[in-house]
Amino acid sequence: MTLSRFPMPALAMLALLSGSSPALSADDDTPWLKLSPRIAGLDSESTPAPPGIELPPTASGDEVAASAVKPVASATLRIGDRLIATGGVSQIEGAAGGGLNPWAVIAGYGTREQIGATAFRTRVRTRGDFELESTGVAVGLYNRVELSAAAQRFDLSDTVPGESINVDVIGAKVRLFGDAVYDQDRWWPQVSVGLSWKHNSDFGLVPGLLGAKRRSDIEGYVAATKVYLGLAAGFNVLTNITLQATRANQFGILGFGGDRSDSYKLMPGASVAVLLRDNLAFGAEYRDKPNNLSAFREDAATDVFLAWFPFKRFSVTAARVDLGNIANKPNQRGWYLSGQLAF
Repeated sequence: MTLSRFPMPALAMLALLSGSSPALSADDDTPWLKLSPRIAGLDSESTPAPPGIELPPTASGDEVAASAVKPVASATLRIGDRLIATGGVSQIEGAAGGGLNPWAVIAGYGTREQIGATAFRTRVRTRGDFELESTGVAVGLYNRVELSAAAQRFDLSDTVPGESINVDVIGAKVRLFGDAVYDQDRWWPQVSVGLSWKHNSDFGLVPGLLGAKRRSDIEGYVAATKVYLGLAAGFNVLTNITLQATRANQFGILGFGGDRSDSYKLMPGASVAVLLRDNLAFGAEYRDKPNNLSAFREDAATDVFLAWFPFKRFSVTAARVDLGNIANKPNQRGWYLSGQLAF
């Protein structure tokens, strides 16, 4: 399962906590966690834990009040102590989030005292036989810093028969403040900032001929993610807004900058997902893109996705994506499939 060589649509799934009830339920690795939406208002410092009782972490790795938990042996906490799906899925450029947009969450299940990691592979194929594959890894350090890397390959179909474009992406993200899940008594979301460096290895093949100015570039973004418990008929709802400073053409597949513009533009992105079950999310994403090349018009990308977490270590996301115009082919829609392993 590989996406393409550029940020593809889909996933948006921080499969947070579950759905049909405003109460939060634990995953199989955390059977002791039974929290209501008001847990965010509890102060763990004001309610000390009885001797021998270990407090589970919140989605951001902070401790929960002792009155809300039961004794648990630390040996039962595996692959990181955060709740299932609170690291999202892998975005096509390697960051934790949805398929198209990076979110404010940090990859993996590590708390503020742990290191987590993910590995993913994504594939997208459009009706014009364009094919994008993306493979990468991400490491979450103490639920505060994320480092990621992805390699993308984009097959050019019959537009340039037998040829493909490769793009490498290195990313870093820092969580500034907030907890997407547990800050229910506060209006502000979890907020993170990130940078990514992209390098187009095949710049001279097509991008340069079309008028792109650069083979490599740095992009920056700020993301805000919030989960609203029981918002939609008792189901939990995740929302995310991303604002990205970029001059990439088709996510960098066609280089950066162009004859129309070589300046950074602030491009908005948005994601929304409803938790149908503890481990199943249905949602949609939107990501706007600059239009730097006069040779071909560039459209925003959208998707509708379903993300499933059958196990805490593994998730799979399927999506119907619309990439708009790509090179000489309009209305490029197709299917997206991505798998992720968590460590």
